Amino acid sequence: MPILCAPGGASRELIASIGGDVRPAASLAAAAQLLDSDPGEILVIIGPDTSTPEALAFAAKLRLARPMVGVILARDHVDVALLSQALQSGVREVVDSSDPTGLSAACRRSREVSRRLLASATQQEMATGRDGAIVTVFAAKGGCGKTTLAVNLGVALASGGRARVCVVDLDLAFGDVAISVQLDPVRTIVDALPMAGHIDVTGAASLLSRYRPGLDMLLAPVTPGDAEKVPAALVTELLTVLRGMFDFVVVDTPAQFSEHVLAAMDVSAQHVLLTTPDVSALKNLRVTLDMLDLLSYEREIRSVVLNRSDAKVGLSAEDVERAVRCPIVAHVPSSRAVPISINKGTPITLSSAGHPVSQAIVQFAQERLLRVPAKPAPRGPLSLSRGRRRQA
Repeated sequence: MPILCAPGGASRELIASIGGDVRPAASLAAAAQLLDSDPGEILVIIGPDTSTPEALAFAAKLRLARPMVGVILARDHVDVALLSQALQSGVREVVDSSDPTGLSAACRRSREVSRRLLASATQQEMATGRDGAIVTVFAAKGGCGKTTLAVNLGVALASGGRARVCVVDLDLAFGDVAISVQLDPVRTIVDALPMAGHIDVTGAASLLSRYRPGLDMLLAPVTPGDAEKVPAALVTELLTVLRGMFDFVVVDTPAQFSEHVLAAMDVSAQHVLLTTPDVSALKNLRVTLDMLDLLSYEREIRSVVLNRSDAKVGLSAEDVERAVRCPIVAHVPSSRAVPISINKGTPITLSSAGHPVSQAIVQFAQERLLRVPAKPAPRGPLSLSRGRRRQA
C-alpha cells in the first residue's frame, strides 16, 4: 500500500490518481516510520506541501536504505533544475501536482521498476548462487590513474581464474578500459537498452567481453551520443545482475559525480577513492569525502589509495593524510613501467607480477577487498533528524 506524504492533507483527486489504498503520512518522519514497519513497501509519493530540500534529503537517504523503494515527487511547478536535483537525489519521477493522469502513470512505472528489480535480484541469486561484492573506483580529478587501478584490481582479484571478476567501464562518454587492454568493443553497455527492466543472466552475459580466464569486461559505448542514452536505472539493474554472476564487480567511473556514479556507489560494498600527491587532486578528494558524508554513505566502506605515492613533489604521505583528514590504506609507487604497460595493452600486474606497483595493488586487493562483505554495509532505520542514519 503506497505511502503519501501530504502534511496539509491530500485531495481525493490526488489519492484517486495514485490508485488503490493509500497510507497517509502527515510528515516525512511519519512516512519513515511507516516504511520501517513495512519492509515490503515499494512506493512513496511526496506531495507539494513538503518543502523541496526536505523531500530531496529524504529521497537521498531512502535510496541508500531501501533502494528498491521508488519516490515520486509531486510539485506545483516543475523545471529543469528541479528535475536534475531530484534525479541526483534518487527521486524516480517528478510530476505536476495538477496532472492526475501523469501521477497515475508515474506510480505504475515506479511499481513496475521496483518489482522487476526485486525479481531480477532474486532470480540472479537463485540461478548463480553468487552474491558478489561491487567495488567502485572513483577520483574527482582526471589523470590520477583510475582506469589503470580498476583494471589491475580486476586482474588481482581474478587471481588467475580462482575468482570470477567483471570490470565495468562506467565512464560512458570517454571510457578507456577497452583500449587499455586492447579489446575490441563489439558489445557495450548501450546494447543493454532493449533489455532494460528485464535483464537476466543470459542477457548480461551477452554484453560482456572476455579478457582472460575469470576476468570479463563490460565496455563503455564508442559511438558519440550513446552515453546519453543510458539511464541510471539501467546501471543499477545491470550491477544487480552482475553481482549475482561474479565474485567481484569492479566499476571504473568518470571523474565527476553523476547519476550513474551514484547508482554504482549505492550498491557498492567498497568505495576505492584514488588520489595523487598534488594539491588539486587532494582538494578534489576532500570535496569527494564531504559529498559522500552529505549523501550518508558509510565511512567504513571507503578506502583511500595514494597513487604515485613516492613522487618527489614536496608532499609526504603524512601531509596528504592531514590535508584530507582521512587515513591512506594503500600506497602505490610511481614508475615508468606503468605507462609502458598501458601502451602495450597489458596490465602491469600481468606483465610484471613482481614489480612494486603490482605488489602494492595485489596487497591492497588481498588485505582490503577480499575481506569486505559482499553486500553494502547494513543500514539502520531511516532517520530524518540526523545527517547520517542511526545504526541498528
